[in-house]
Amino acid sequence: MAVRRGQVAADTFTMDYFAFGRGKRTFVILPGLSIQSVSGAAEAVEAGYAAFSEEFTVYVFDRRLDLPPVYRIEDMARDTAEAMRALSLSDVYLFGASQGGMIALMIAARYPGLVRKLVLGSTSAHVPENRAGTLNEWISLAEKKDKEGLYLAFGREIYPPAVFEAYRDVLAEAGKTVTDEELDRFVILARGIRGFNAVKELEKISCPVLAIGAFEDRVLDSDDTMEIAEKLERREDFRLYMYTGYGHAAFDTAPDYRERIFRFFTEE
Repeated sequence: MAVRRGQVAADTFTMDYFAFGRGKRTFVILPGLSIQSVSGAAEAVEAGYAAFSEEFTVYVFDRRLDLPPVYRIEDMARDTAEAMRALSLSDVYLFGASQGGMIALMIAARYPGLVRKLVLGSTSAHVPENRAGTLNEWISLAEKKDKEGLYLAFGREIYPPAVFEAYRDVLAEAGKTVTDEELDRFVILARGIRGFNAVKELEKISCPVLAIGAFEDRVLDSDDTMEIAEKLERREDFRLYMYTGYGHAAFDTAPDYRERIFRFFTEE
């Protein structure tokens, strides 16, 4: 089934998205911080989530096209919620990974009518400045226009060592395709994570939640997932699963990750 590409034009911004599937339910994916737009991998995303296509119509949102100089997670959540409403999406099954999980968390807390169920993958409700070392390294490489270095540093931190070594050359080649404009976007989006604190927002989430983390997460520590769990564990509609051996990008590397999401979304 072909990917359908689109663009949402709101009052103050424009946002790219793509969609696939024809199911009656609506599944929204908010990807994490990336060096290049997820839209460039739309066909790969469609293939990875093919099992959802009969049950769900799947939407994948990028960040807005024209970024302001300062763009916080709260701003990303506001704009994404507005884009969802512009497409008449509501009661969605929402999955956010990494930075996308932070955005998804804020949407579920502040725009509860939009979200039916929520999955938070390898994410955090709190990223204090003194724990943003990896993020700061990436920002520094992007500011220096070290494209290959950034791609390699990014891959080294999000993937398990064996996966990184297997794809080292692919990542280095990908780095050569990055534009200066993409690096500037990356810096703004990455800076938006620093100082993020939505711990108090967790108690506002009213829909069922599944949090999925990884013990070897070197970007957002596994303790970040556990902090979310501590705030929500008393709820009967909260679920937690922790991976071992798959790193921050468990959402890409763990073979049963998407099956877990599907089961959570479709269970009554």
